Amino acid sequence: MIATQLPLRDVHLPPAPGWWPPALGWWLVLAVIAVLLAGYGLVWARRRRRQRRWAELFDRQMRETTAGAAQLAAASGLLRRAARRVEPQAVLLQGEDWLRFLDGQQGTAFSTGDGRVLLEGGFRPTVDAALAARACALARRRFLQLMEQGR
Repeated sequence: MIATQLPLRDVHLPPAPGWWPPALGWWLVLAVIAVLLAGYGLVWARRRRRQRRWAELFDRQMRETTAGAAQLAAASGLLRRAARRVEPQAVLLQGEDWLRFLDGQQGTAFSTGDGRVLLEGGFRPTVDAALAARACALARRRFLQLMEQGR
């Protein structure tokens, strides 16, 4: 046959591969992402459970004591225990130094605010119930922060 008489046709490319199933590399990327998300979820759930346990410990101590001075003394004791986890020498602090330690980096809620009653409130015969409640709420927040720092 003569070359001009051959039945030649244009070159046809095969169709592009479909997106499913993905290549092995994409499966590996998805697996790594799934493992990372599961790990993050486990860490988050564990931290949340630990924070709930600490909050329950504080709340139980507050429920077991009578209102006023006994609650302030219990809150102060729990703060001392939590402070020992962060800095072992913190339990030796007294007076203004202790309040400044409790203030931390957040402000002056203990040294000049409602938390100041924690110094001598546990030794008073009577304490204003509203002031004690505000001081205990402040102590609860700081207790949870200290426990998280010291883990």
